[in-house]
Order: sequence, then C-alpha cells, then structure tokens
Amino acid sequence: MRNHPTGHVASRLRQRKYAVLRSLASVPPDALIGSLSVHRRRCGKATCHCADGKGHEAWSFTYMVEGRKRVLHVPAGWVEEVERRVAEGRQFKDAVAQVFMANAELLALELKQRHR
Repeated sequence: MRNHPTGHVASRLRQRKYAVLRSLASVPPDALIGSLSVHRRRCGKATCHCADGKGHEAWSFTYMVEGRKRVLHVPAGWVEEVERRVAEGRQFKDAVAQVFMANAELLALELKQRHR
C-alpha cells in the first residue's frame, strides 16, 4: 500500500496538480499540436514586387503522425484561426506537462519520506 507524501511541499504540489487537472476538463476540441510558420519565396517574374522585396508569403503547418512529419499549406485567410488552434494545443500540452512534473515531484517526496 502506498503512503502519500506529506508536508507543505507535497500539499502545494497536489493543489497545483488538481487545479491543472480541473482546467483540462474543458479540452478545446479543435486544438492542434504542431507549428505554424511563414516562408517567403520569389515567383521568378522580373516585374513582380517580390523580385526586389522579401518575396511572397507562404504559410505552412507542420505536425507529426506516427513518427512522420507532415506539412500542410495554410491559405492566408486561415492563418489567424490556425494560430489560435496551435496556441490552444500548446497550452494543453504545457498543462499536461505540469501534471506529469507534479507527479514526478510527489514520487520523489514519497520515496524520500519512505526511507526516513
């Protein structure tokens, strides 16, 4: 039978962990894990504005599926929406990482207290 760690540190870790878990109850259904990036390319036309400037913007969303990288072209009109969804995914991923970190710290405290 496990003994849960005691003390102020363990209490704060559990409070933080359960606060994060409560926030995860409302997972954004359209969140994305990946990255959105912009590339600039020249079209090659001598009379185009891109010949002397930064080039044409081309947005892409990069993500992984079964260990393989996938890249999607994102139309300019969709960039804001995809940015929002990537931010939601990043927030969710960070929250899950906080729970795992708290669990690891609680385990470390439990092992330390058990050996006393």
